[in-house]
Amino acid sequence: MENKNTHLAHLFQINLAMVFISTSGALGRYIQLSVPVTIASRAILAFVLLFLYCKWKKISLKVARKDIWPIVATGICMGLHWITYFYALKWSNVAIGMLSLFTYPVLTSFLEPILLKTKFQRIHLLLGILVLSGIYFLVPNFDMDNSYALAVGIGILSALFYALRNLILKTKVTNYNGSMLMCYQVGIIGIVLFPSFFVLDGTAIGSQWEALLALALFTTAIGHTIFLNSFKHFSVTTASIISSVQPVYGIIIGALFLSEIPSLLTILGGVLILSSVVIESIRSYR
Repeated sequence: MENKNTHLAHLFQINLAMVFISTSGALGRYIQLSVPVTIASRAILAFVLLFLYCKWKKISLKVARKDIWPIVATGICMGLHWITYFYALKWSNVAIGMLSLFTYPVLTSFLEPILLKTKFQRIHLLLGILVLSGIYFLVPNFDMDNSYALAVGIGILSALFYALRNLILKTKVTNYNGSMLMCYQVGIIGIVLFPSFFVLDGTAIGSQWEALLALALFTTAIGHTIFLNSFKHFSVTTASIISSVQPVYGIIIGALFLSEIPSLLTILGGVLILSSVVIESIRSYR
């Protein structure tokens, strides 16, 4: 049984991961490249960084034969999640793009008992409703006739891919290092999307390299690795609900760097989401 200080350290780590990952919203809006080229560049840069890190730390890259296809599946799910998420960002703004994605804790709480045969906890349903209530207030002027409706729809699809990836990885993360797993995933994404450099216009990559590097290093290599390692200390559903603070961080970053200032309704939605995070953090400790 972990002590209080250890548990608080794990909560701090997962929130630090959320700060890093939440930079994806502002960077996704800022980078002026086609989405497949952006994701391919992100994946290849992240692969190089993670591969060098694994070699430096002498982290084994060996995978058991029975785990090859599950890890390939997580890479494909992650790639589909990133592509759909970045289209949601392009078609709306940081708030709507990130918050539509955050239906994934609710999807996770329903999928985890089915896929991992865990016991369904009613509190997760209630917390999921609280998160959705927050999202309702965070999406102002929802109009079915504009691109925002499409952005929300594809954002929810992105949430489904993300939930599936996390649940598949939950069964593998205890056997492998998080950096090693992310290295394989981004490598798979890079291979699959590499042809996009020849099919789509990538001439602006040179002028966007700083943002692409930040996306690969902070958002992907550091943020997602810390988040993956948190699965060793929390259930996927618990980690997902705690990570619902990510849109709040993302909106703050968007306001600071892109001048996308949130409304009072956005602040109200953020309060509801943060409430679910605090409740789940306390409940998971007890």
